Amino acid sequence: MTDEWSDLLAALSEADARFLVVGAHAMAAHGVPRGTQDLDLWIEPTLDNAARVWRALAAFGAPLETLQLTREDFTRPDTVVQLGMPPLRIDLLTSLSGLPSFANAWNGRLTATLMGRTIPILGRAELIANKRAAGRLKDQADLEALGA
Repeated sequence: MTDEWSDLLAALSEADARFLVVGAHAMAAHGVPRGTQDLDLWIEPTLDNAARVWRALAAFGAPLETLQLTREDFTRPDTVVQLGMPPLRIDLLTSLSGLPSFANAWNGRLTATLMGRTIPILGRAELIANKRAAGRLKDQADLEALGA
């Protein structure tokens, strides 16, 4: 985990934002590490949470004006905000394939401790549902590695 990623996770935690680590970092948390070029975070798409995410991004130093973002962008389905460039890119997502409800995924989450903070991670059943729905070659390989 890079310093930038850790700093953003800390800012989100300090702002009490609701998010889930998804993608390759969730795979690693479930015992299946693989290489990745980014950190994927699923953001709960509510007005209250969007305000918390906005505060966290400002504290993190994200170029919000340059990206022409608004708080409301974090409430709209299928929004993807990319910060930085691979291999340090951060992807903020408001929707995730195969998972219609952030609230349900939140209930199935697991957690890990990073820098003394509890970090929420997409649960195994939800990770499998997401990988099945995404259907890319790397997702199929991930499903096989997960034994699903």
